[in-house]
Formats: sequence, C-alpha cells, structure tokens
Amino acid sequence: MKYISTRGGCSDYGFKQVLLTGLAPDGGLFVPEQLPQFSASDMESFKQLSYPELALKIISPFVADEIPEADLSRIIHESYADFDDPAVAPLTQLGEREWVLELFHGPTLAFKDFALQVLGRLLDYVLTENDQRVVILGATSGDTGSAALEGCRHSDRVDIFILHPHQRVSDVQRKQMTTVPGDNVFNLAVEGNFDDCQRIVKAAFADQSFLPDGRQLVAVNSINWARILMQIVYYFSAALRLGAPQQAVSFSVPTGNFGDIYAGYLAKHMGLPIERLVVATNKNDILHRFVSANDYSATELNKTYSPSMDILVSSNFERYLFDLFDRNPQTLSGFMSGVGSQSLSVSDEQWQRVREEFDSASVDDETTCQLIAEVFATNGELLDPHTAVGLKAARECLAGRPEPAITLATAHPAKFSDAITAAGLPTPELPAHLADLFDREERYTVVANELAAVTDYIRQHARR
Repeated sequence: MKYISTRGGCSDYGFKQVLLTGLAPDGGLFVPEQLPQFSASDMESFKQLSYPELALKIISPFVADEIPEADLSRIIHESYADFDDPAVAPLTQLGEREWVLELFHGPTLAFKDFALQVLGRLLDYVLTENDQRVVILGATSGDTGSAALEGCRHSDRVDIFILHPHQRVSDVQRKQMTTVPGDNVFNLAVEGNFDDCQRIVKAAFADQSFLPDGRQLVAVNSINWARILMQIVYYFSAALRLGAPQQAVSFSVPTGNFGDIYAGYLAKHMGLPIERLVVATNKNDILHRFVSANDYSATELNKTYSPSMDILVSSNFERYLFDLFDRNPQTLSGFMSGVGSQSLSVSDEQWQRVREEFDSASVDDETTCQLIAEVFATNGELLDPHTAVGLKAARECLAGRPEPAITLATAHPAKFSDAITAAGLPTPELPAHLADLFDREERYTVVANELAAVTDYIRQHARR
C-alpha cells in the first residue's frame, strides 16, 4: 500500500513514513493510492471477531508488510484492553430503527481514544525501531488533546505540545489535558479559537527550522492518516452487528473537522453497505451549508454547547474534495487557495455527487438541550451535546427510511455538564477513574495567537 498527497507533490510513501510525516511536505494530506475492498463473504467472516480482531482485519491492508502482523495485533489489543465495555464500541437502541454507537468508553471518554491509543503505541514501535526522538504538535477543540496526551505521554521518545483555544473548551476537557503529569507534556492555551490553533500547527509543520537538531514534528490531529484509519473500524463493527452485509445502514455523525464522517465515507467505498451519511453540525454550519446548498463560505465562529464542533476550517474536508475533484491536485489546490477568503462552490455535477452520498443538518443550542432532556425522559439515556446534535440530524434526515439509523455518540456527557444542566438535568458524575479530576494540579501556559509565540515556546522546552 502506497500513499500520495492531495496536492500532488508527494507519492510512493509507505505507511510508516506517513505515520511520522503527518502533513505532507507539499502542504497536502496523505491518502492511499487505492482503497482495499471487502466482499460480502469477507464481511460475513468478520462477524464473530472481537473488536481488536476486526480492527486488525480492516487496517492490515493499509499497513501492508511494514509492521509484522503479530506486532500489529499486539499493539491493537493493548490499545483497547482498558476500554470499560467489553464490546469496546457498544450499540444502544433508542427506537425501532434508531441506534446510538457509544464511542466514549476509552480512558478519556471520547471517540478520539479509538485512534490515539493506537497511534501512541504505533509511534513507540516505529521510533524505537528507528532509534529516533520527535516532537508531537497538535491542536484540539477539546477531545483530541486529552486523548493524545493519554496515548503518548508514556513514551520517552517524544515531547508533546498541545494547543487549545483559551477559555473555549469545557472545564472537564481542559482539566483532562492540563492535569496530565510528565516532563514531556506541555499544554498551551492560545488566545484565539480552534481554527487559529489549527492554522498555527499547519504553519509550524511547513517550516520546522525552530526545532532542535535531529528532531521533526509528528501530527496527532486527524491530518495524520493513522487517525482516520482507526476510525474506519467502528463503522464496520456497528454495521456488522446490525445485519450487514445483507442489511444496509445509515450513519449520522456530529462533525466539525470532517475526519470522523470521512472515515465513514471510506468504509462505504471499501464495500460496507451504507445508504446515507448525515453531516451533523451545530451553529457553525459551513459543512451543512455545503452539503445542503453548495455554499462553502466562512462566517463568524460561534461558541456553543458542543465546543468540539466549533470549527470553520475543516482539515479533512480536503481529503474528500480530492476524490470529488477526481483526484486532480491542481483543481484541489485552486479550490483550497480560496478557503476562508471568498464564497466557494463546486460545479452542479459535483454537488449532485455530494448529495448522492450525504445529507446534513444544523442544530442550535436550544434544540440540542431540548433533545437531551427528551431522550433522558423517554429512554433514560443521557446524551452529550455533540451526540444530541447527531441524533437530531438523524431524525431530520433519515426519518421514514427502512434501514437502521446509527448516530455516533462521540463523548461522555460528564465532559459537558453546562449543556446537561442547561437541559434541566443534574450535573453528571465523572467515572471513577476521573472522580478526583478537579482536585488535580493543572499545568498550562497562555500564549499569544501567533506562530512565533508557539514555536519560541517549543524551542525553549523541547528536550535536547
């Protein structure tokens, strides 16, 4: 399996190169040259597998022979061993054809654990093999940071720097990041929004001259292909348990950076029978406006009860557009050059292709809280605000369809108590392993919304 860049300047990269490179040198994102295909008989044979066994089947073609199967299997099994549900990603039924896929049973209570527990161990494996030290740099709208720190903090071959938007994440999200111990762990609160953090990260990757000699940056954001890869697995897991390949399914995905739903798009194009993919957004609705009205124009960023989706520039959307533009890097580069500065659209023929696969909806805070209260009263299930956005979008877009509708529950409700109390419900308790979270000492530094402020800090604090 070889990888290419969406901008056309890199090709013939192997999995381990892509893992360590993150953002392609030409500024694009890595994608596989072709997707592996799974037949109906393949998927039938997967049905009796455990979640780690299924993950090994799904990702092995992407890794090829770069990591021996026994080592890859060990990495995957260790990554999911501490999830607090034996199913790893259990399904909960809310109605006749309505399901929620619970992706919050990992150590940091968010779907990011599915990829970052594996990514940390993959990095350990490759860095040990290469006798190499690296600097990890990532931006978070709330959940990536804690999952990355948890997945990578044990490695003595990395220094990890995580940027989060100052005062724009929930208290639990912030504390989960800033209370992680370790001399190699650094949290920076940027005086801006998530898009600013993401912009700084991409600029730092483009010019790494600020790093100590012999060091390079490694990405933990979903610009890193390994992040997307591990998220494909739970689409297969959920669909197989609800009757695939004979039974088709649809998914509703709360998303801001387009990574999670892009993994579903890939699963579909690998053979999984997915009828519809619903892009669920909050008031920051650029993705909804693109899917519903062919309008990809930036507006003002709003702070909402679902802060992990408070994003206007969706990094992984580039990977989808690369396919939409028939993998033409020049067309893609031209489109991306206008992002954020002008109103953008695609051709009518291209937009019809978008509509053939995706639906979308935007859900405001008031409706989000109403749905949290309604589902708790009706089903006794407590949803986090991102999941509530996804469920509301599913009910709008998938009503009356015959196949099961699966909403991705991307985080534990205790991470977003403001939304829960706004819904008129008691503050949810944190799980036992985080019960003392607010008693733990915090460590973070507030920095200006400038590339130089971040790179100067890394230069001063990265271990030699």
